[in-house]
This record gives sequence, structure tokens and C-alpha cells, in this order.
Amino acid sequence: MPSLGADMEAGTLVEWLKKPGDAVSRGDIIAVVETQKGAIEIEVFENGIVGEILVQPGAKVPVGQPLAQITVAGETGKAPPPVAVAPPRPAILEGPRAPAPPVAPTAPAVTAGARRLASPAARKLAAERGIDLASLSGSGPGGAVISTDIAAVAKRPPATRKPGLDLAEMRKAIGTAMARSKREIPHYYLGTSIDLSRAMAFLERTNADRPPDRRVMIGAVLIKTVALALRRASAFNGFFRDGAFAPSKAIHVGVAIALRGGGLVAPAIHDADGLSLDDLMAATRDLVERSRAGRLRGSEMMDPTITLTSLGDRGVDSVVGVIFPPQVAIVGFGRPALRPWVAGGRVEPRQILQASLAADHRVSDGHAGALFLADIDRMLQEPDKL
Repeated sequence: MPSLGADMEAGTLVEWLKKPGDAVSRGDIIAVVETQKGAIEIEVFENGIVGEILVQPGAKVPVGQPLAQITVAGETGKAPPPVAVAPPRPAILEGPRAPAPPVAPTAPAVTAGARRLASPAARKLAAERGIDLASLSGSGPGGAVISTDIAAVAKRPPATRKPGLDLAEMRKAIGTAMARSKREIPHYYLGTSIDLSRAMAFLERTNADRPPDRRVMIGAVLIKTVALALRRASAFNGFFRDGAFAPSKAIHVGVAIALRGGGLVAPAIHDADGLSLDDLMAATRDLVERSRAGRLRGSEMMDPTITLTSLGDRGVDSVVGVIFPPQVAIVGFGRPALRPWVAGGRVEPRQILQASLAADHRVSDGHAGALFLADIDRMLQEPDKL
């Protein structure tokens, strides 16, 4: 069971999307897990063949416990012992850990095309109840599936593809993470006003001949600007764990998304600094749609290196965020508003944006934070270069 957030201790397996004998590649969706923040699609981290399923749908599993095994082909073509399909607590979220205890011996895995060893009564019962024998671990002689194994499976709660979101549990998870953040992270806060007139004029030109579904919104411009600024401000891009800061070479911007009915998630747009504005806009639309449909991937929840929050579309002038551990910074943007601005010795009406930075004083200080915000401001004055 992978860690899908700093506050996650366990998750409930909802559904297997692969079965023993299926070939899988790194990045394939293999299962659905329900957490306090909703249903998350779990990706496989190895290429190989699904071996034994170790956890059945409906079971609540602590972080770090193997869910299944896959057989990985070695250089000689022989298969080494199976390995866990989902890595416990990724290194970007946790410090070094002791190796997981070995999995207790179980019935032999069923290879593709093989007939599962089972008693005649178990086969009949499984057929009547629509249960796949290949997905079961038998308790009979030689690992054979017997009727009591079928009965045990039948008593488990049925799996659903889209479990309902428990907003009370989500609120509890948010509260736990934010309380930990304010308790453990020495925050400092900076804010600045940015003239957004040139960026808005750039968007007007860009979108002039585009249909609504292909227009670039200011949110994509802000994500790209923050991502590019992080290339020169590594103190705000990474994770604080085991008493030390580990900067990230990749820039994965977590985008705060409000869910319908309440709640919040902040999945990552991976390698945001290398994406075009069009690609960022498409990625943002996709994340919002899948977040609200409960179809986020585990990797999107595990590895944001910084978070961006914006409530401008809700009419908020400014927002100051709370850092999501183990990240070390969060950038906030309010709504662009027409305000008086001094330019060239004259007072003119300009589109002004309030930007904020909350950062971890164990890693950086106000001087570095001010330079980071100034870099964001500078790039927003040259939107054609984004």
C-alpha cells in the first residue's frame, strides 16, 4: 500500500483491475484504493506478470504492506522471487526504512493458462457465485481452494468502482495534515503585488481566434511561471524529511482543486517547467475533471514538489497557504483586479495580482523568498517568453 499523503496511515482496497497471469508495465493502473481523500488509482512500478494477489477487495491495509506480487524477468530470462507490486512509502515522502518483512509462504501462484487446484465442491460454488478461482489463496492440501475459502470471499463486502467520498473523513485528513504542518514547520510569509496587464494582453491575443475549449487561462500561465522560477530557486522545490532538506531535480507542481460538495486535493502536474502553455492548460483541465470524478492516480498524489493555490476565480483578492508536509513551500494567487498603479511617473489603471509565498524557515529565509517572488513577477512581464 503506497503512501498517498503525509497523513495517510492506511487505505481500503476497492478493486483489482488486473488478475494473476496478466502482463503489466510500469505505469499501468492495477488497482483502486479508497483513502480519506477519495478513490485513487494505483499504478504498478514494475514490468512483469501478476502473480499472487495478497489482499482482497474490502480489506483495509496499512501503508507499506504488499498488495500483490509480480514476477519480474531477470537478465537470464529466469524469473526471480516475486516482488511487491506497490512500493511502501516512496522515498520522496519518507526517510530510509527497514526492509519489509518477508511474505509468509502461500499457495503457488497460478500462471497464465494454468488450471487452479480446487475441490469439486469449491469449483461448483465459485461458478455459482461468479468468483474467480485464480484470485484466491487456497487453504486445502497443496494450496487447493476448498469450499470454506469460497464462503469466506462471499462474506466480504462487495467492491464498488466508485466508492462515495466521505467528506467528514476528508476534512479530518486535511485537519491532521495542516495541524502537523503548523506544529512542525516554522512558516514565514511574504506577499507582493504584480502588474498582470502584459500577461492578460498576451492571453487576449493568444485566445482571439480560438474556440472556448482551446483557450489558455491565466492559471496555466501562473503554473508555468512558478515552475520556471523554481529552476533557479531549488530551496522551495523538494522535501524536508529526517531533519534535512532534499531538493528535487524534477518540478512537479501540485494544483489545489476544490471538490464539489467540499474538500480539497492537490495532485501534481509532472515536469511542469517543460510543458507548453497549451499542454499545461490541457493537463489542468484533465486534473480537475478526474479529481471531481474520483479518478486520480497514486503518482499524482505522492510527488508534488510544491503546491500552488489560487482562489481568484472565487473573488478572493489574496490567499496565504499552509505548507503541505513534507513539501517546503506553497504559492498563492488572488484574483486579478483593476487598480491604480504608478507606471512611468503616472497613475494608470492596471490589472494587479496579489501573490504570496509561505515557506519553511528550516530551508530558506525571506531574502531567498523575495528573490523567488521577484522572478515570478519578472517573467509575468515577458509572457511571450513562457
